[in-house]
Amino acid sequence: MHIEFRHLRTIKAIHESGGLARAADKLNITQSALSHQIKGLEDQAGVELFVRRSKPMRLSAAGLRLLRLAEQVLPQIEALQDEFAGLRAGKSGRLHIAIECHACFEWLFPVLETFRRNWPDVDVDIRAGLAFDALPALAKEDVDVVISSDPEDIPGVTFSPLFDYNPVFVAAANHPLAAKSFVEAEDFRGETLITYPVDRSKLDVFSQLLMPAKVEPAAIRQVELTAVILLLVASNRGVSVLPDWVVREVKYSSDYVTRPLTRQGVTRTLYAATRSEDLQKPFMTDLIDLAGKEARKLQSQ
Repeated sequence: MHIEFRHLRTIKAIHESGGLARAADKLNITQSALSHQIKGLEDQAGVELFVRRSKPMRLSAAGLRLLRLAEQVLPQIEALQDEFAGLRAGKSGRLHIAIECHACFEWLFPVLETFRRNWPDVDVDIRAGLAFDALPALAKEDVDVVISSDPEDIPGVTFSPLFDYNPVFVAAANHPLAAKSFVEAEDFRGETLITYPVDRSKLDVFSQLLMPAKVEPAAIRQVELTAVILLLVASNRGVSVLPDWVVREVKYSSDYVTRPLTRQGVTRTLYAATRSEDLQKPFMTDLIDLAGKEARKLQSQ
């Protein structure tokens, strides 16, 4: 047998309508065309699908079996059609995000909560981009957005700026370096530097300050949570460098101070990297807009 979707729709329409004329109107075809379709299907099956002498017209045992198949398959086909329609209209899709900024998880969660309400049919997932090569994964379509402060020239990838921030030195209020108006690379030589547990190339203090100056701290202590980093700093267990907005957001205590890195200060930009073609999707542009608004809100606090 060669069963087509139209055959399943026909069986279902006749069962629900109780006759050929009403079923033909429902299917928007002529009654003659519907009769030929049923005859052809019965010839393939080798059995009658309808008890024709009954009024209203009813299905035979074989027809009921085909009806059960129609009731299983057609809703799945309709759901798939709705999904494809949503994809075409930009209302549904996949949004898998990789984050190369360890401190950005807390900032991103409010963004995604608003996004979820705006786009309930978009599948959202977050992956720590620090655990793998996020930008190559973006190019290979393993992820859809990479939050990063390190833009690269990659064909087919666009880096949309979200906001600027300043990495700042953080030390206990009674630490000797707290008396300085700014700190430089040499100031870190005898210090325990408390950082997030990521590769140093992904940390602003190394990429922007220490590595160019070829300065190595006395020790490095890696800590997962921002609040714990600030607790240790306030207890004079070490110093740290964090984005200015992170320090303002956590507001752990008044026992530590912040100072600029270098006399001029250091400014970095956080980006949302996406495949260029995906910027045509309405939900993608909305995510970038929401992320920028949330970041500016943090900066103004």
